[in-house]
Amino acid sequence: MKTTKLIGTVLGCLLALISRGQTEAPRAYRNFPLVVTLQFHSLSLPFRDLKTNFTNVGLGLGTEVSLNGRHNWAQQFNVVWYRNKVVGNGVLAYTQTAWRPALFSNIYTEVKAGAGYLMSFRPVESYKSVEGEWVSVGHKGKGMLAVPVGISIGYNNPNSRTPFSPFASYQMVLVNGYNQSIPLVPQTLIQVGSRIHFH
Repeated sequence: MKTTKLIGTVLGCLLALISRGQTEAPRAYRNFPLVVTLQFHSLSLPFRDLKTNFTNVGLGLGTEVSLNGRHNWAQQFNVVWYRNKVVGNGVLAYTQTAWRPALFSNIYTEVKAGAGYLMSFRPVESYKSVEGEWVSVGHKGKGMLAVPVGISIGYNNPNSRTPFSPFASYQMVLVNGYNQSIPLVPQTLIQVGSRIHFH
């Protein structure tokens, strides 16, 4: 229940930022687009067993603002939900600073890094020992600090009349406190999505 309220609050803030950004004077880069992504999650080392990502699907919503009035530096804000039957579902809220060097024409690459908070839920009902008896603790999980680092390729044409700017990303997410024996656990996200500009 608390997680649902948290997600609702974050999404409400994102929508408020987007609507506020639409009333401002036009700039070289159109701030506060709606960013919609399809997520593919895996608990694995980077670039290992990529096919497992595609068995765990999720959705993401976000927005971004230019840091210099142009497309090549941006601060991104995202909320991601993914389903993973093996290690449990998760909700990740994060922000990243993105640098986008142009490749050619309107194709760009992107390098990004940031910080966030992952709420990871248990995949099955769990139990703990209380005074020698096993007591159910349900599916509830725990919150952990997350550090996402990613690379992307995308298309952005500022002169186009179409509001869409598609991209694909690969992210490694280092999660702190996943379990006691390993302090940092790597997770990966493959993301396919688009920025949708409303003006």
